[in-house]
This record gives sequence, C-alpha cells and structure tokens, in this order.
Amino acid sequence: MILLFQMCICFGQDLGAQKRIVIDAGHGGIDSGALARNGAQEKDIVLNVAQEVLRLNSSLKEPHLIFLTRYSDTLISLGDRTRLAMALDADLFLSLHCNHAKNHRARGVEVFAYRYPFKYSKTAVWMAYQLQNQFKKQLGFESRGVKFANFQVLRDTAKQCPALLLELGFLSNADENSFLSSKENATRIALIILNILETY
Repeated sequence: MILLFQMCICFGQDLGAQKRIVIDAGHGGIDSGALARNGAQEKDIVLNVAQEVLRLNSSLKEPHLIFLTRYSDTLISLGDRTRLAMALDADLFLSLHCNHAKNHRARGVEVFAYRYPFKYSKTAVWMAYQLQNQFKKQLGFESRGVKFANFQVLRDTAKQCPALLLELGFLSNADENSFLSSKENATRIALIILNILETY
C-alpha cells in the first residue's frame, strides 16, 4: 500500500484534489488474464488503456485526480486494489478487463456493477449504461448488457463509491482482438472512458 502511494506521488498527483478516480488495470505480472491466439494478453491491453486515460486526463483544463492500481506489469492483489480505493476515499472505481469465450464468435462489451443495492448503485448502473452506449455509438461494439456480479473488486468498493467492471471485448474473437491490440484504439477507448468521467 505504501508503494502504491509512493507511485501516485511520483506521478505528481495531489491527494488533496476534489475528485479521486481509481482505474484498475486487471491482472498483471504472472497473471496474464485472457490470452489471444496471436499472443496478445489481457494484462497488457487493459494497462495500455488505463495509461492512456491517465495521459489524456493530464491534458484537460481541469483534470481529474486519477490513480492507477498498477502503473506497470506488476501483480497487485485484489485486496490491495480495493484497499487503495478505500484509502484514497475514491469517488469512482473502474476495473478494466477483456473477455474470452470458447465460442470465437462471441463479441461485445459488458459492464458489471455490484449485485446488491448500496448508496451508489443507481449511479453505477447509470454510468454502466453510458459506457455501453458510447462503445456502441462511437466504436460499433455490440452491447451485451449491464450485469450484476459479486466480484471482489466491486463488493469491496461498492459501499465507498460507484464501482464498475468493464469487459472491453473478447480476445477470443479475431476482430475484437485485433481492435483491442491497437495502440490507436487504446486511445479511442480511453477517450470514451474519460468522456464518461466528465459526466460524473
């Protein structure tokens, strides 16, 4: 936890700013997450997107205070990811992932919120629908629906702030894998996420 705070300070972020947003790039280190046939790894794709959100945010006139749960190819425990959000008194927690399925034709974007209602549940669901709508409108992704789950990163942060887990697409689908593996498209995805943050 101390190391994570040190990383935040090293990146020049001020803990006293108003809005604190934690972007969780899933997996990392020895945990590659989903793997594509061409060798693309979930951990790399989501980190690229998270880093792009951070970079684009820094160019805003009034940037948000954005923290990443990891800034490099490092394995961070689920508990440490959520403890960081709690310690920072986060206003939003967004976990980024990629999907995988045995059916190589499976495609589309899914957004998960915590299964049980809390103070921030309505906001989380509203933001989830906004994300899906923008991925469909701007990038042509199919919407697989807003869903509810008992994932630890959602369960442990849902009482603190709106908490979402975004499945960006399927690495098992050749088209989506090709799209997600592109640096240019990581920027396009990051712009959508950042624009949604602007509405919050």
